[in-house]
Amino acid sequence: MRKSARYTTLAAAGLLALSSLTACANDAASTTSSGSAGKGDGKGTKVKIMVGGLDKVIYLPAMLTQRLGYFDAEGLDVELLTEPAGVQAETALVAGQVQGTVGFYDHTLDLQTKGKAVESVVQFSRAPGEVEIVSTKAAGDITSPKDFKGKKLGITSLGSSTDFLTKYLAVKNGVKVSDFSPVAVGAGATFISALQQGSIDGGMTTDPTVATILDKKAGKILLDMRTPEGSQKALGGPYPSSSLYMQTDWVNSHKDTVQKMVNAFVKTLKWMSTHSAAEIAAKMPADYAQGNKALYTESIKSSLPMFTDDGVMPENGPETVEKVLKAFNTNVQNHDVDLSKTYTTEFVEAAK
Repeated sequence: MRKSARYTTLAAAGLLALSSLTACANDAASTTSSGSAGKGDGKGTKVKIMVGGLDKVIYLPAMLTQRLGYFDAEGLDVELLTEPAGVQAETALVAGQVQGTVGFYDHTLDLQTKGKAVESVVQFSRAPGEVEIVSTKAAGDITSPKDFKGKKLGITSLGSSTDFLTKYLAVKNGVKVSDFSPVAVGAGATFISALQQGSIDGGMTTDPTVATILDKKAGKILLDMRTPEGSQKALGGPYPSSSLYMQTDWVNSHKDTVQKMVNAFVKTLKWMSTHSAAEIAAKMPADYAQGNKALYTESIKSSLPMFTDDGVMPENGPETVEKVLKAFNTNVQNHDVDLSKTYTTEFVEAAK
């Protein structure tokens, strides 16, 4: 079964050049597995994957798989690249600069409406892992999404999944998307600075940014979607988010390589389900903790419930995503999205 989604204009060719690569985890960076290339399907086993923020806990399985050596074990030579926002990672895939993207599944639906066949091949999560934060100063004025009107709300970038979810929460609570101002502030230090300086009244972000904001007492949680229960409450069902998605044509012509990728990720998800947040944190690059290992460990612990343990698409998840997008996205409203083409379970079933 499959599904497809979001599209961003390819005027970003210059932007994507940024992906080559500074060492900062919040900006474009690169890391490569040390394993040797295998014979694979004859097309080579060198694979480039763009991640919508390698240091974000929601995308933790990407780096963790490399650190555990599971890419190497499958005979893959995987290069992980990073962009601070999922929509930029998506653009890299559509432009053909990478073979896969670790990002939100909802992009596959939106891309389908733009004539792009893209599908999730392994589903990391069953909840968004996102948190709607309000600044300490604005906490008295924003007690629910009903209060979004007239406010400046931070998102990673326009057209990102944080943009999607913020618009849905507004519309669901009677606020038009034209009644508030989305502000692209990225994640990490840039998000926190915008919150502290009053550039935004609140916004949507993930761990470890959430943990840092709470530790600094710079903001308070308005809505927590890091668990299936939180997703159900805010969105009305499971919301499959972080995943590995790829262009369908590439998947069909490189099935052996895709299977090896999925095998590696499913091993990681199983490993995560049997290890503590502290054990997971210990496997990650030291700089991800930004000098506070205990806080980083806590951020992983808070987000662990979002992850699947087998890579399988959660039941009714695609339908929830479609419902959310249809609430505000005219492209999805005006198209009959074939959800069966936006994901496939072929490879996770074989991995089991």
